[in-house]
Amino acid sequence: MPPGYLPLFIFLAVAILLPTLTLVAARLVRPSAPSRTKLEPYECGIKAASNSRGRYTVRFYIIAILFVIFDVETIFLLPWAVQYRTLGWFGVAEVFVFLSILIVGYIWAYKKGAFEWV
Repeated sequence: MPPGYLPLFIFLAVAILLPTLTLVAARLVRPSAPSRTKLEPYECGIKAASNSRGRYTVRFYIIAILFVIFDVETIFLLPWAVQYRTLGWFGVAEVFVFLSILIVGYIWAYKKGAFEWV
């Protein structure tokens, strides 16, 4: 085995062992006396108004998915920002094309009514 892998295996062992030992130690130390009152959902000191397993509309999930998609796409701007000086005008043109496609996607989603909550 190449000696370059030794630090990797040590790091892997520590990464597995530390959380495991922490969870075991916490389980041994913490008090455990569950009761019906303790297991109730707590929200700002007010009794829960309804069941926490309520239904959500599909529109909520569509907006969540749109947020994730557009958020992940904007993360692709980081490599461009890091290499901005190296790319020059070609990089500016490429990011303009990328942002144009992103904006067209936003406009399309808006026209389809995906951002309407009601």
